[in-house]
Amino acid sequence: MDREKFERLVSRAIDGLPEEFLSRLENVDIVVADNPSRRQLREAELGKNETLLGLYEGVPQTERGTHYGLVLPDKITIFQQPIEATCHRDAEITAEIQRVVKHEIAHHFGSSDARLDQIEKEDY
Repeated sequence: MDREKFERLVSRAIDGLPEEFLSRLENVDIVVADNPSRRQLREAELGKNETLLGLYEGVPQTERGTHYGLVLPDKITIFQQPIEATCHRDAEITAEIQRVVKHEIAHHFGSSDARLDQIEKEDY
């Protein structure tokens, strides 16, 4: 899939979020990259056979206090090639992008990976 189409799918996933979440996104940029960097992979502390599909880097809203200000935006990166490698059809890519965008935005709001894994298991 070309980058432009992939980025449109990411934009649609963001636009499709409930207004209550969209209106609360603060100081965060969402970008697409081909693959995670070595630093991102190292810092993600992945388990064996895990793939990094997206990454939140920043200060979650739950940890922001009165000292928070004049800082660079948080960053959510959606990794195109790993998502495409785990999916076989465009519909699967679209669904996976939506899942990854929601997952990373949940980190922005302060949810842990353990809690998100629990929620995702309950949905299936």
